[in-house]
Amino acid sequence: MAARYFEDYAPGRGRAAPRAALDSDAPRIDLNGDWAFRFSPTLRPEPDGFEAPDFDDGSWDALRVPSHWQLHGHGRPIYVNIAYPIPVDPPFVPDENETGDYRRTFDLPATWAGTPAVLRFEGVDSCARVWLNGRDLGVTYGSRLPTEWDVTEVLRPGRNVLAVRVHQFSAGTYLEDQDTWRLSGIFRDVSLLARPAGGIRDVFVHADYDPDTGAGRLRVEADADAPVRIDIPALAIHDRPAGTEFAFAAVRPWSAEDPQLYEVYLATGSERVRIRVGFRSTTIDEAGVLRVNGRRVVLRGVNRHEFDPDHGRALSLEAMRRDVELMKRHNINAVRTAHYPPHPAFLDLCDELGLWVMAECDLETHGFEHADPERWQRNPSDDPRWHDAYLDRIERTVERDKNHPSVILWSLGNEAGDGRNLRAMSEWVRRRDPSRPIHYEGDRLGEYTDVHGEMYRPPAAVARIGRGQLLPGEVSYPARAGSGDPADDPRNRKPFLLTEFAHAMGNGPGGFAEYLRLCDEYPRVQGGYVWEWMDQGLRTHDAQGREFFGYGGDFGEDLHDGNFICDGLVLPDRTPSPGLLEYAKVNAPVRIGPGPEADTLAVENRYEVLDLSHLRFTWSLARDGVQLDHGVLPTPELAAGEHGRLPMPRLDPPPATAARCPQGAQDGGGELWLTVQAELGKPADWAPEGHVVAWGQLRLSATRGRRPIGRPGPARSEGEQILLGPGRFDRTTGALLAIGGLPLRGPRLNLWRAPTDNDRGWHQRDAAYWKDRGLDRLRRRTVSVTPDAQGMTVVVRSAAAAGSSGYLTTYRWDSDGDSLRLRVHAEPVGHWPERGDDFPDPMVDPALPPEEYRELVRRNRSRSLARIGLDWELPADRSQVEWFGTGPGEAYPDSRQAVRVGRFRASVDELQTPYVRPQENGNRADTRWATFTDGAGRGLRVVGEEPFHFAARRWTDQQLDAARHDSDLVPGPVIHLHTDHAVQGLGTAAVGPGVLPQHRLELAPADFGFILTPLRQPSR
Repeated sequence: MAARYFEDYAPGRGRAAPRAALDSDAPRIDLNGDWAFRFSPTLRPEPDGFEAPDFDDGSWDALRVPSHWQLHGHGRPIYVNIAYPIPVDPPFVPDENETGDYRRTFDLPATWAGTPAVLRFEGVDSCARVWLNGRDLGVTYGSRLPTEWDVTEVLRPGRNVLAVRVHQFSAGTYLEDQDTWRLSGIFRDVSLLARPAGGIRDVFVHADYDPDTGAGRLRVEADADAPVRIDIPALAIHDRPAGTEFAFAAVRPWSAEDPQLYEVYLATGSERVRIRVGFRSTTIDEAGVLRVNGRRVVLRGVNRHEFDPDHGRALSLEAMRRDVELMKRHNINAVRTAHYPPHPAFLDLCDELGLWVMAECDLETHGFEHADPERWQRNPSDDPRWHDAYLDRIERTVERDKNHPSVILWSLGNEAGDGRNLRAMSEWVRRRDPSRPIHYEGDRLGEYTDVHGEMYRPPAAVARIGRGQLLPGEVSYPARAGSGDPADDPRNRKPFLLTEFAHAMGNGPGGFAEYLRLCDEYPRVQGGYVWEWMDQGLRTHDAQGREFFGYGGDFGEDLHDGNFICDGLVLPDRTPSPGLLEYAKVNAPVRIGPGPEADTLAVENRYEVLDLSHLRFTWSLARDGVQLDHGVLPTPELAAGEHGRLPMPRLDPPPATAARCPQGAQDGGGELWLTVQAELGKPADWAPEGHVVAWGQLRLSATRGRRPIGRPGPARSEGEQILLGPGRFDRTTGALLAIGGLPLRGPRLNLWRAPTDNDRGWHQRDAAYWKDRGLDRLRRRTVSVTPDAQGMTVVVRSAAAAGSSGYLTTYRWDSDGDSLRLRVHAEPVGHWPERGDDFPDPMVDPALPPEEYRELVRRNRSRSLARIGLDWELPADRSQVEWFGTGPGEAYPDSRQAVRVGRFRASVDELQTPYVRPQENGNRADTRWATFTDGAGRGLRVVGEEPFHFAARRWTDQQLDAARHDSDLVPGPVIHLHTDHAVQGLGTAAVGPGVLPQHRLELAPADFGFILTPLRQPSR
């Protein structure tokens, strides 16, 4: 069989040379809109005449361009992570290859007569063959890269017909194995661009900044057939030759914090081009520190796939702007364009609003890693037949985006192994643009890149890298030992970035604070990019018409990777997750805490460029969560990186009264908290005035102690029940049945949670360990129920069928007639085997003091529990929740920076976090007391003898675990309430390290207690 155009090692044919995306005043015809469309579920290798101008497409469907045909009723989406969706048989593809034929008719205005023109496609997935007026223009690969064809000789006056055949799979598929939905079609803009004689074909702007003098230097390379003149109004340059090198004694440099852009106009007699220029320098100093404009930067970044739940990668400008605004509002300052160049408008927004960008090439071949007996055996990265395709992809990336000041790093691609073609890419970039460092995480030994990048290393390993202790030849993945002197390893003299870290799948990630702390400690540790920005759930509906966000397997795929596509910091509808709020707090550009003197506050300016003059500092004082006073503080005069102090506001809290404070805080008792916020003093381009960028809390006084319960009274039997104070108990089991007339069932010891995606991590095996112990199906045996003159003692043994791992729990009840007090002692019994943990990376830093190191190593391997606490059942109408503790959002031991101490209200439904795959969520931590009431204020008050965790939901943990989507969760007749003594952290074990040892919940005895009070009137 003859070679077919979509199975070619070459990068295509017929295309014009790549160039920058330019904002030109030359005429342009927008070809977006409804196109005639014909779909075939199998391969159409040769045209059948549809490309002819007189072909009758009247029976075809209409399909909007840009879009993906799978999201408009043709074919189906496919999600696989590493595995290819086709047989690994390069460069060939199977006959089951969806094909879309497009036709678009447009009229060429008479004013275009004789004008040269190019046809531009911004993105077509995965291979396109294009005809204009029946003339074959050529073939393009590189789905997320622009393509232009010179159509000057093909255009006709009046009616023109554009025809495109697009294949779902092609030879290019082998170079595009990114972890995302496999979606096809013309998904970015299409346009016809006039290229007037004597116009400007391309521009390369070199705008350098000297941090020592503040001077700027501008040189513009213009590819034109006529003299080019330049205007820079803000710098008093008017009608000068563009080839001149301009020196400016003082310019305002571009940075992510202060994205100063200068309008530059280039003109010939036939065309005018506008470019927004930012003066900037990117260097790596002798110590291996990445500097922009002379200042060390920390990239507090995210990996961003382009995604919309309704449109896939066909994003609107509004969606792109929303992404950038959300990033800025959550203290994110960097983005890696994983794993391809984004729509060019996104980089315009990064220039305008300020984000450091690592621009990544459209390249990944991860599916070759394990396709053959030998790793990477047929990897295109080391196959000379693919050489031209590799160079074509990096050239089109760099040429399109070379003028963006936001782009400070080039990335050769992602997870494409190693080989000669990657080295050739690096060499080409160095020749074309030596002003930007090169990144590629797969360059394990740092042989042809400038930045050392690794993925998913735990904090202990990052600390070792920060200390420059890598041994020559040492590799973390696949693990390989090194030897020799660390001084001989070039990686120890390069900036270190976590190319991907903190895998944000489901509930998590945990451990942000531990990672970002290392950036303060080690100068070469300069941040990284969370995987990833957004849950890629596609909006769809089930058979009952209920909406949900779909993931792998929801569209009938025979091969898929489930919900691994949903691992972002924002939910599919761009709602910030608790993980994003945590990241924002850890990355806050201002730190506020107690000062060195009692009447001062310490303030640290963590900006890299800005002072604090754009911020307003406000304070509020609260007792047990009830605000007593508030005001404004003077804004500290601190330059970037400086520390200072503020005077403590004058605090004269009035006495607490029963009308304003909850029980236990009368007569000046209770906890007194000062909260200080740094907020925008005026609107920014990305957030309104008053947006909070940082905050800190100080506890000024602790509680005087909880009001002791009154003198205990006796328990007495009444038929099959035992009465104690306001409580009624089952005489046989000792279970509580009601309190003060309110049905309340419990307590039941609980040691399990509906596993998070991170709990399911394959190395630390927490979820599997809990499942194997049967913690999700505990059965109870009442050992004894003993009422006495001062209360009642109930002893219960809990264990699962077919297992001996259990807990023996002693419940001691007493009452003063108004409340019930419960004290719990729980201890493990039976055989609890070791958990098993084969995570290969060190989880504990050996540089720690020896005793601390040994203890953390022990804890790291310890047997674990998900939680230890009590479960209760409340009537469904007691769904209004108020609590004093941390909030307003959920928190876990390793993800709690974003919550503050206060008094909060929410409904049970509002306590839930709708992760795309249902799992443990909604835990509120450090709770002092909580109430659960109906609309009339009747219900239950729970006070902890120590701060406790609570969660409340309308389904059991077992139902939560069994659900595939939120729509599967059906509210039941009761509210299931958890009151927990302790819970395990979250970690990031879905990919990477699990729960750090200091945040693990060990198998151990526990003692805790609660006071339960029925509420017959509105709580206060």
